[in-house]
Amino acid sequence: MQIVKFTADRSVEIAVPKHSIPIQHYLRQPHRLVRSLVDANRIRQVSDEEFCLTMRTLSFFSFDLQPTVYLRVWNDADGTVRIASTKCEIRGIDYVDRRFSLSLMGKLSPCQKQGQTYLEGRADLEVQVDLPLPLSFMPKSIVESAGNSLLKSILIAFEQRLMHQLLADYITWANTAIQATTDRIPTHTPSILNGEPMG
Repeated sequence: MQIVKFTADRSVEIAVPKHSIPIQHYLRQPHRLVRSLVDANRIRQVSDEEFCLTMRTLSFFSFDLQPTVYLRVWNDADGTVRIASTKCEIRGIDYVDRRFSLSLMGKLSPCQKQGQTYLEGRADLEVQVDLPLPLSFMPKSIVESAGNSLLKSILIAFEQRLMHQLLADYITWANTAIQATTDRIPTHTPSILNGEPMG
């Protein structure tokens, strides 16, 4: 038995475009945030705060793995969004599934700097696994280096989507909200004094 641990972390700071609706309102909707991070066809909402994410197939030496991760997403009182994995499954490879654990912790906080809104985020990803044959015969340092690089690539992919997809979705959502409010305001009110009919 050879148990190894892979780790990766990533920090990000994103300038938020100015809009009349602050991004804090957008961040109160965890489902929009999650769907900005991953393709819609790979995410399933389980409850108000829990989501099931089917990750893309990961190639690791001679193995192709497709983890299914359950995530809890919630808001703190200060508007910070937090993400934490609750469980993980490796479907199709029972040996690895029974000897595999994944931990993902992330947070995203709005902050103000010199009149500009930023999103500051950090994610920590850790995987622990009992290596199957033939990986257990390989030098541990080589396996750990490859595993750390794989986890880093996952976090970089999340970061890229966060920087582009989330901001685009925020602007679309905010514009739609403003338009819906405008549509509810009557543009002309009939007046009896002007001899206009009331209905």
